[in-house]
Amino acid sequence: MWRRDAACRVSAYLFNNRVLPTPICTPGSICIALKRPMDFSPFSAITFDCYGTLINWEAGILPALRNVLAAHGQMLSDAVLLELYGEFEQLAEEGLYQSYRNVLESVVRQFGEHCSFHPTPVQLRSIHESIPAWPPFADTVAALQKLQQHYRLAVISNIDDDLFAESRKHLGVDFAVVVTAQQARSYKPSLNNFRLALQKLGIERSQLLHVGQSIYHDVIPAQSLGIRTVWVNRTSARPGVGAVRAASGKPDLEVPDVASLADLAVRA
Repeated sequence: MWRRDAACRVSAYLFNNRVLPTPICTPGSICIALKRPMDFSPFSAITFDCYGTLINWEAGILPALRNVLAAHGQMLSDAVLLELYGEFEQLAEEGLYQSYRNVLESVVRQFGEHCSFHPTPVQLRSIHESIPAWPPFADTVAALQKLQQHYRLAVISNIDDDLFAESRKHLGVDFAVVVTAQQARSYKPSLNNFRLALQKLGIERSQLLHVGQSIYHDVIPAQSLGIRTVWVNRTSARPGVGAVRAASGKPDLEVPDVASLADLAVRA
């Protein structure tokens, strides 16, 4: 269930199916026993959200937005930028399907309306043109490569095909299936995106584990279909939420990064 070295360092610390920061036990202290982790044996495939889970989109979103606002003499905190981004993006994704490029241009336009300025055409394109340079999180590639030895890996992402093709170059694995918003003609949290992934994978819901950073876009809709979920609660300028709409949910497992998930899933 857990391992401890000579210094009494617990390598995977679980409490109520939440992976917590690794405790360091000093001589004379008590190491807390761990609750049994998730049973990974039913799963043959793992689907991932991409942006915010595998790709560090805050590293791309925040500089782009700061630059746009600064050009108009405006400044907002990173937490406020992410909160507004999450709301503006969701508004743009509701209703009739439009490309993610158009969604991001709408986000910049809504920032202009909120802050009383008119973005230039270059500024409107600034977020989606930065996507190819958005980096993976430091743990992403090694964790995916480790998981790929035991599970089929797939992506369900609110993105255009060609934009994901650029991000895919950074991820270091071949995904068995990729489902984009462009293919589904809808955006998560639409159940359509998850159903399409199940169809492409050709498996039962009980065989799938879905992993994502967003409670709103990933945990809630996947669970509504009977798919078990992992919430990747990444470090963020807006802790516990990131650049998405806030929501309350109860994932089956919470981890701070994908490396922690890989350690648990492979050990199991």
